[in-house]
Amino acid sequence: MAIDSRRLLAALLIGAGTTLGAWAQPVALGANVDGLLEQARAQSPELAAMRLEADAAAQRVQPAGALPDPVLRVELENINNYGSDARPSLLPNRVGDTKYTVLQPLPAWGKRDLRRDVAAADAQQASARADATWSELAARIKTAYAQYYLAAGTERLTKQNLDLASRLEQIAQARYAGGLVAQQDAIRAQLEQSSMRAEVIALDSEKQQLRARLNALLARDAGAPLAEPQALRPVPALTALDAPTLWQRAQTSSPLLLAEQARLRAAQKNRDLTLRNRYPDFQVGVVPTQMGSRITTWGVMVEMNIPLQQASRRSQEREAEAMVGAARSRTQALQNQLRGDLAENLSGLEAARRTEALVATQQLPQSDLTLRSALAGYETGKVDFATLLDAQLQIRKARQEQLKAQVQAQLRLAEIERILGADL
Repeated sequence: MAIDSRRLLAALLIGAGTTLGAWAQPVALGANVDGLLEQARAQSPELAAMRLEADAAAQRVQPAGALPDPVLRVELENINNYGSDARPSLLPNRVGDTKYTVLQPLPAWGKRDLRRDVAAADAQQASARADATWSELAARIKTAYAQYYLAAGTERLTKQNLDLASRLEQIAQARYAGGLVAQQDAIRAQLEQSSMRAEVIALDSEKQQLRARLNALLARDAGAPLAEPQALRPVPALTALDAPTLWQRAQTSSPLLLAEQARLRAAQKNRDLTLRNRYPDFQVGVVPTQMGSRITTWGVMVEMNIPLQQASRRSQEREAEAMVGAARSRTQALQNQLRGDLAENLSGLEAARRTEALVATQQLPQSDLTLRSALAGYETGKVDFATLLDAQLQIRKARQEQLKAQVQAQLRLAEIERILGADL
């Protein structure tokens, strides 16, 4: 009986000491998060659409500042050739005279530059939104992968403990056959195994759901195969997680913030353009006049609009100013939100790391000692079977707490990287 107990304890310690990140499996899609991110970057239709929209916005910058196309006007006068014997005609050399007017619209000084600036700000906003789309998609993939890893790891631990519970049942059966314990011990071990089998079924279903979610994020068929998760990404050192430094970095790299800042610039330039509408636009033209088959006279012209509708323009100016205020407030609100989210996730990440360290250095060794003591006591009849099962449950719970802490750190890290718009 002592030999069986030592084998059982050795199997338990080996199972508890096995880290999920060291599974010896070939790298395949789903084995790590980097491969999933590469797949999504290349295949995501949502990301492709945002990039094409950003490219379209960039193509609007040059036309926004270009001069309007010139206008050609042809006027045929005296087409009935009144006062002569000629028949009515629409040919320029067979009417009284023909005027050719070439007009070039000229916006007031500075308007073209302001229109170009507005279009450039819109293009920067579209580009930042494309980056934000990728950051959001990457964060969702990282989160789903971490949950997938948790489900797979919990399933692995549960199966290990199911095997150990089966061995405990064998020990209880042997001691019952020897008249050393009651049959209740073996029945209790069987009940524990049934509970674990139900948990394995639930975890397998959860894995299936997470595979479908990941495949949807990768623009793949929901039932497409994915490898078992093998490892989590390493968490950066504490020196890289300084809150003021990360916030300073977020202010210059966060795509969400960059998009709002571009929107604010566009609103400011549009306000300046609206103020310029107080000044008239011009059209200049050249007017050659043809009589018969030759040009006989030349003329020039200048045309401008008269901005008399002041009430309408003041309303437009107040609208533009209000839009600037709204964009500024929206930018400030986003800064406050992102700064709070960053601090919250940094605190959560630190708590997860401390929890993992506590479990690894204290809870797991203590649970190991408790199991050793319970197993030795059960062999000598000093400890009942319920105490032994409780000791096994404690070491299982400690391993699960360590796994949950690792995954929680990954979830916090994904949120921090979403805010920054880049990996740490």
